[in-house]
Amino acid sequence: MSTDQPAAAASIVHVFIDASNLWQAQKAKGRLLNYGQVVEHIKDRFSASKIKVFYYSAFPGEGTRDYDLSSKHRFFTFLKKGLGFAVIKKELKRIRVTEGESESIIEKGNMDVEIAIDALHHISKYDTAAFFTGDADFLALVSYLRRHGKRVFVFSSRNNISQELRTGSDGYVDILDLPDDIWGNVLQHRRSRAA
Repeated sequence: MSTDQPAAAASIVHVFIDASNLWQAQKAKGRLLNYGQVVEHIKDRFSASKIKVFYYSAFPGEGTRDYDLSSKHRFFTFLKKGLGFAVIKKELKRIRVTEGESESIIEKGNMDVEIAIDALHHISKYDTAAFFTGDADFLALVSYLRRHGKRVFVFSSRNNISQELRTGSDGYVDILDLPDDIWGNVLQHRRSRAA
């Protein structure tokens, strides 16, 4: 269910996409988003005179997977050069964890700080902020932006949205309910290099 209330007048919109959070919605839908259509949808929904999209992603380091990572980097290039997105990326940090006799590696690539810094750094350049995330950690940022006269909308999925973030913004949009033309290719399982 959508509870958004788009701005009546033309506005400048900045979109902040948390790729790892959005990935959960795409997996639930079984399809990838068509980012070109997402931009058009945002322009129409908010009567945007100008739109700037920031895309945040952590990616696996070379040699840490048994599949080819070049498609991930081609995708980043497409977003940047093809669609004009600001792509902010970093390599996943690999942390060795020892518990008793066992040892494992966990990977961390949280981009929350980068998103918050950019939202605040560019605060004078937009009227409306759209966050593609469901993380409750963003509630403080959303509240701050609203106190400073910004309209803030959250796009996430019902399985991945915190109640605080959903109710703390000017509106919430369930990504899974977006029109079919926004959804692109069906998700397919990745093949390993050995395959």
